[in-house]
Amino acid sequence: MTFKLFIYPTMAFFTNAFNIKEDILDDYGAFNISLINDIPLFIDPFLVFGSEKKEYQLLHQEMLKYLSFLKEKAETSKISLSNIQSWYVFPEVKQNWFGYSMSGNGGNGLGIQFGKAMSSNITQVFKDLNKEKITASSHIEKVGLFQIGIGKDSISDFTVNLIKDFLLNYTQTFALKYIQKEQLKNIQVEKSYFDFDLERWMPKQYQLPFYNNDYVILTPKDLLTKDETWINSHDMLERYP
Repeated sequence: MTFKLFIYPTMAFFTNAFNIKEDILDDYGAFNISLINDIPLFIDPFLVFGSEKKEYQLLHQEMLKYLSFLKEKAETSKISLSNIQSWYVFPEVKQNWFGYSMSGNGGNGLGIQFGKAMSSNITQVFKDLNKEKITASSHIEKVGLFQIGIGKDSISDFTVNLIKDFLLNYTQTFALKYIQKEQLKNIQVEKSYFDFDLERWMPKQYQLPFYNNDYVILTPKDLLTKDETWINSHDMLERYP
């Protein structure tokens, strides 16, 4: 996958901020994010599902395991508001710098409206979960059917949260090898992974790149895709396949 970006003079890229050669980051497979503005790319779950990489196949299985957990809970009991908050509601993972923001990297994430819609519909929308063959019409993309206004960005947000531990470990591995220690920080990240025994999302500590009072998450380029409609004449982007 090849990415091209129009570069503004004031733009700070990950490689600039952490004094990393671009070919090193490129060889690692990570996208060179801007640390000034969100970039309108998103993680596509089908690039996880369709990959032949073992690590992505394992991620795929973990994602389906979590959806199966949600479906089973919805089938066996009424889901309380507190469980909706715990299992379905996620903040935007702004530290990967993907999204709509024209200035900065703030976003809304997946709120209670999304959680209620998903919990109410999961048994029907995913009624064949783990029975159907994985195709372009199965599983995660059906999240987009739950309510008007939930589309690719919400699917991406949901996917990012389900694979957040992988992304954080991916970033940590690169950071420990290539980034100076004074530019790293030990961070406890909330809702990093799901404990199926405790039935709750758990925090975990990572050593991560730290810039402008926040940590940074790297993303593999081969998990990213774009939506042409997100890009207008004032956006910085030109950078996609």
